[in-house]
Amino acid sequence: MASSHSSSPVPQSNSSDAFFKKEMDATKRFRPVQSLPDVCPKEPTGNAGNPNNLRDSPSLVADQQRWTIYHSKVNLPAALNDPRLAKRESDFFTKTWGVDFVDTEVTPSFYLPQITKEHFALYQQEITPREKVHERCKSICTPKDTFDRTLLHTHDKSRTDLEQVPKIFMKPDFALEDSLTFNAVLPWSHFSTAGGKGNRDAASSKLLQEKLSHYLDIVEVNIAHQISLRSEAFFHAMTSQHELQDYLRKTSQAVKLLREKISKIDKVMCEGSLRVLRLSLTRNNCIKAYNKLKLMATVHQTQPTVQLLLSTSEYVGALDLIATTQEVLQQELQGIHSFRHLGSQLCELEKLIDKMMIAEFSTYARNDLNRPLEDDCQILEEERLVSLVFGLLKQRKLNFYEIYGDEMINTAKNIIKQCVVNTVSQIEEIDTEVVVKLADQMRMMNFPQWFDLLKNIFSKFTIFLKRIKATLNTIRSVVFLVLDKNQKTRDLEDTLQKNSAKESTVDTEVAYLTHEGMFISDAFGDGELPAGAADTASQRNTSPNSEPCSSDSVSEPECTTDSSSSKEHTSSAITPGGVEMMISDDMKLTDLELVRLANNIQELLYNASDICHDRSVKFLMARAKDGFLEKLNSNEFVTLSRLMEGFILDTEQICGRKSMSLRGALQSQANRFVNRFHEERKTKLSLLLDNERWKQAEVPAEFQDLVDSVSDGRISLPEKKLTATEERKPAEFLIVEGQKYATVGTVLLLIRIILEYCQCVDNIPSITTDMLTRLSDLLKYFNSRSCQLVLGAGALQVVGLKTITTKNLALSSRCLQLIVHYIPIIRAHFEARLQPKQFSMLRHFDHITKDYHDHIAEISAKLVAIMDSLFDKLLSKYEVKAPVPSACFRNICKQMAKMHEAIYDLLPEEQTQMLFLRINASYKLHLKRQLAHLNVVNDGGPLNGLVTSDVAFYTGNLQALKGLNNLDLNMAEIWEQKR
Repeated sequence: MASSHSSSPVPQSNSSDAFFKKEMDATKRFRPVQSLPDVCPKEPTGNAGNPNNLRDSPSLVADQQRWTIYHSKVNLPAALNDPRLAKRESDFFTKTWGVDFVDTEVTPSFYLPQITKEHFALYQQEITPREKVHERCKSICTPKDTFDRTLLHTHDKSRTDLEQVPKIFMKPDFALEDSLTFNAVLPWSHFSTAGGKGNRDAASSKLLQEKLSHYLDIVEVNIAHQISLRSEAFFHAMTSQHELQDYLRKTSQAVKLLREKISKIDKVMCEGSLRVLRLSLTRNNCIKAYNKLKLMATVHQTQPTVQLLLSTSEYVGALDLIATTQEVLQQELQGIHSFRHLGSQLCELEKLIDKMMIAEFSTYARNDLNRPLEDDCQILEEERLVSLVFGLLKQRKLNFYEIYGDEMINTAKNIIKQCVVNTVSQIEEIDTEVVVKLADQMRMMNFPQWFDLLKNIFSKFTIFLKRIKATLNTIRSVVFLVLDKNQKTRDLEDTLQKNSAKESTVDTEVAYLTHEGMFISDAFGDGELPAGAADTASQRNTSPNSEPCSSDSVSEPECTTDSSSSKEHTSSAITPGGVEMMISDDMKLTDLELVRLANNIQELLYNASDICHDRSVKFLMARAKDGFLEKLNSNEFVTLSRLMEGFILDTEQICGRKSMSLRGALQSQANRFVNRFHEERKTKLSLLLDNERWKQAEVPAEFQDLVDSVSDGRISLPEKKLTATEERKPAEFLIVEGQKYATVGTVLLLIRIILEYCQCVDNIPSITTDMLTRLSDLLKYFNSRSCQLVLGAGALQVVGLKTITTKNLALSSRCLQLIVHYIPIIRAHFEARLQPKQFSMLRHFDHITKDYHDHIAEISAKLVAIMDSLFDKLLSKYEVKAPVPSACFRNICKQMAKMHEAIYDLLPEEQTQMLFLRINASYKLHLKRQLAHLNVVNDGGPLNGLVTSDVAFYTGNLQALKGLNNLDLNMAEIWEQKR
């Protein structure tokens, strides 16, 4: 149709042509048209999906086999103007779409307000003044209208007519071959003759025919009008067409001549040179193909070579070969059909190698840990271990150390079990058929047998840990070698980057001749190119977008596997055991992963120590179930403690970290031992005190030696001599640093008990604080119990003494003084073995010293009180009369002599003098009181003389006692001072 073709290009005016400009997007101008019912049967369209067929001109060649609109026998006006319709039907739409398709009244919405004129009042008030100003301006100024009124009217009329034509006819892609377009233009339903509706269908078809005819007329009129407007431009274009054809004919002749000249130049100058280039490229491509075939032959031997390497446990070499082959397949041999399955096969083979390495490492760990535990800490097959570790690192199997850890646990269990079995088999007293369980068999051992078993277990564990340390150190050394290699690689890269930044780039101009997609530089070898050109060519050839098997020329060595396909660079490294290994650069492990792995391996060594300690604790607890360890004597427990402490120190020295489980178990058993140790000695001391008669005891020579050793700074029990070379008699006094101490037997044993506490602290340092507390309790108990028995007269009922004499009191005081003498020594001994933060516990000794001094002072006060009551009793009956000395004073002097005789050998001379000075003061006080009662004054009279004589007798007798001759009695204080 005419409306489907675009108008010819003609010059347009600046103003009136605006009405005839075609819009860019026709689909935006027209609304989508609803499809109309079909009024004509469909015709075969050939290719209905192509909307551009309508705009194509008919072709005798292409149109012979397909139907086009040019084969139509009925034109559009005939189709639209149906003569069978008498009149236009009013039910054009309702007959197909139903009676509801009519205009109906729309119910007003409840959500929209009713709009009235009042809503526009404000707008009218604002726009009215502007409208008046606009009208005034129109009346003043003449309109500058460039359009012709007549032409404008014509255009308006033509536009109005065109608007009657449906928009579907104006679309640029209008084509009746399209079924939707055809159905929209010619509704098929208008041609239906079924159901007795022939008259109605005929009328509808006639109406449609008239409408289409009307549309055709409108379009033809407008086309004619447009042609009339552009007739001048049309004739001008026809005239220009002749000139253009002349220009084209001349241009064609010039092009033909130029082509003939170029053809001659090509034959004379270029054809031979290009043939040489093509032959050179062909030769280089043949070399590439040959090298590629050699590479394929090498790759073809990968699997047999890998199998051979695996048979000799060369896992690292097999993995390197697989990685190299994979890289060659991805780069050099990409797309080779015969190798299409080789990559997946190599991947499966690599997974198999992973499993084989893990199984091999598990077997190695089992063999390494379960071999006989002798004094041989050599690494088992170090080369095999290093190879396995490198392979596992290469495959990123970083948890392989967990396998070694599991084997350590199982081996530790087996070590104890095997040691128990071997020991039980050597003891004839244990019937293994009756006692089946190993734990029960172990409990039947005595202490020496069990101690030897524990010592054997500790020695085995020590060798076990040394062997583990050697193996783990080798593994860590491999990890550190890889880490060091990574650091060196980074340093080398940094150095190369710095050097490349300093070097100046060489810009060399290389001419490229394009021929069949090749560069002219490819015709030469790399050695013939300048340096800059060679670099450029190599960068081009190795670019990611280039094909590995391109036709660029390369030299023969560049196609080998070692240089072009494999980019792995290896460096040799030597492990601490002297094993030399080649470390490749393809271990893609970060420094963080390697450091974490090294730390985990070191932690595994710590775990090995913990495992040995835990198994030892379980072995210890199994033996301690029946209270066996609590029944050990001091020597046995000290021996056991020293053995355990030695094992703990050995493991700490091997592994470099303390393990607390065995130390805690030892501390727990030590606490129980301390409790039992203390209770035994406290009970022993209690029995001794309850049977003590508080008489001076002889001092055996061994106690004197014990005291002498303490004075020499050795606070320990002397070893028992097997043979006595000389029988020494016991001494009367205990000599301590030149002083004599009269003691009772209980105190001698108490000193020995104190030294046992101190020696136990030396043997078991971990119980120092507990021993200090228990010793403090023991000393307090002795002080309080001795006070109850002597000062409190408890010995009268407990032992059956008739009375507590002054000699008992003096002896008790001297015993207390002996203990006080040793308290600072004991304090210094414990202070040297305590931590600085534990020094606060030493205050117990200060409290004990104070309590002992108070006790001694109470005993002295008791002795003075005894004499004070005697003075009060005798002097209250004193009368100043003849004879002189009186009986009272003779009795007093007699009692003083007895007191002196009782205490002089027990107490030092200084204490005796101080005691008698206090007694003399009490005597003077009572005598002064009695003289005042008798009204005897110092007036020189007869009574004064009698008293003076008695006092002189008292003074003479008192100073005549041993050690009191220089005692200043100051008897003048008995007289009342005159005021």
